[in-house]
Amino acid sequence: MPKSKIRPIRSYVLRQGRLTKNQAEGIRAFSSLYTIPFGNSVLNWDAIFNSKGKKIIEIGFGMGHTTAIIAETLSNSNFIAIDVYSPGVGNLLNKIKDKNLKNLKIIQHDAVEVLEEMTLDESLDALHIFFPDPWHKKRHNKRRLIQEPFLELISRKLKKQGYIHIATDWEDYANWIIEIFKKNEIYQAKNIDFSKKPSYRPKTKYENRGVNLGHQVWDMVFIKS
Repeated sequence: MPKSKIRPIRSYVLRQGRLTKNQAEGIRAFSSLYTIPFGNSVLNWDAIFNSKGKKIIEIGFGMGHTTAIIAETLSNSNFIAIDVYSPGVGNLLNKIKDKNLKNLKIIQHDAVEVLEEMTLDESLDALHIFFPDPWHKKRHNKRRLIQEPFLELISRKLKKQGYIHIATDWEDYANWIIEIFKKNEIYQAKNIDFSKKPSYRPKTKYENRGVNLGHQVWDMVFIKS
């Protein structure tokens, strides 16, 4: 049976952002050290990191503050963070250098294509997606990243007992995500209390802004059985 193609769904929204001098310098100085070019060859995690550890992909890291903290906290795991936003890439490159993080690399590309083209089936221990665009207008819901075809894709890429952790402060999107996972029998919710944040995830600036506006945050962790 041919694999379903889901490329019309993107993991990002194209945004134009002006690079600061520091971000531009980070890209110039550290891209060759800490980025992986997109290509058709599969990721060899052990060679990339020169160490064995859990293999975790993060989709959409924004400015990279949370990503760097999690990589520092979970130092025995290896992380590949994926985003297309150049200011965020430059910012995270500087953080990797400043914190001397040996367990974090970046791919600046669409994450869906990275999963399809560069990621072996049943190779990932976890996938992190924090505060994806909720596309809150009903007519735009079809643009949401978390859709059944995307779930089928990550189901192939995760190992058994691997997990996907999604955080959002948009209630409609949280309910949407929960319902999609309910339809897929190979996933079980790790905790029915989705308001409980795993200890490794720090609060983001975006999250604090939402909380101050009265938004609830959902941390949804699903385990592949």
